[in-house]
Amino acid sequence: MTKHETPAKKEKQLLHLVFGGELEALDGTTFRDPSKLDIVGVYPDNESAVAAWKAKAQSTVDNAHMRYFVVHLYKLLDPAHDKL
Repeated sequence: MTKHETPAKKEKQLLHLVFGGELEALDGTTFRDPSKLDIVGVYPDNESAVAAWKAKAQSTVDNAHMRYFVVHLYKLLDPAHDKL
């Protein structure tokens, strides 16, 4: 890089958490045993988080009580993000 070039602007990180577990009831979001939650991982963007969520959800399709979720961590870390 020459002295007149500026570094490329880095996109803002939008972290997402994918996790799941067995629910007490099909119409709720209360887990049977929170100590057994499956933390799939933290992903840098929605696209990769949804791909991970979809793979885990499909792998547990035989258990109707298993549910996986995508949490938008960036909204928790920066509540003003939605107001921009």
